[in-house]
Amino acid sequence: ACRDPKVSYYRVPKEKDPEPAAETGIPAAGPFAGGSGMAGTPVATAEGPGLTWVAPAHWVEKPASAMRKATYAVPGSGGPDGDLSITAFPSDVGGELANVNRWRGQVQLPPLAEGDLAGAVTRLEVNGLHVAYVDFSAGQEADSSRMLGAIVPFGGATWFFKLSGTDALLAKTKPAFEAFLKTLKPAAQP
Repeated sequence: ACRDPKVSYYRVPKEKDPEPAAETGIPAAGPFAGGSGMAGTPVATAEGPGLTWVAPAHWVEKPASAMRKATYAVPGSGGPDGDLSITAFPSDVGGELANVNRWRGQVQLPPLAEGDLAGAVTRLEVNGLHVAYVDFSAGQEADSSRMLGAIVPFGGATWFFKLSGTDALLAKTKPAFEAFLKTLKPAAQP
């Protein structure tokens, strides 16, 4: 107990998503069933009523994974593509502040305090859904990391729509992402 404290730091590479099962085609709309784990630990995904959406025609749908309800590549003009992941998990998954701070950490931004959340989140109402929309950038350079995200509680689950890419790409794609969010609706709604 009286030893000189020593702090050690380790870098651990990110684990890759497990390879999707043979049946990888999950439709871009309609109710979805759950998936399996991440890093060998089972993680429940939301089951039951789902959400539907209409993706822009130039977004390229990719095979979903165990954790993702849908995945899209958002083409970059001469640069890397953006990645749109759509996930849903039971309950509130730690709450809005925790999820916003998790996303901020992914673009190397410091966490927000509870009192700063209101200034970082734009609130939208879309087809009866309450959407918390965020736009985070790691810097001013065109190749800086940027994230556009939406958190949508629905049917006892929380849906996450996260578009990651370079600042230059997401600056151009932001209007299309916002238009995409306006197409969200419950699957049972006509």
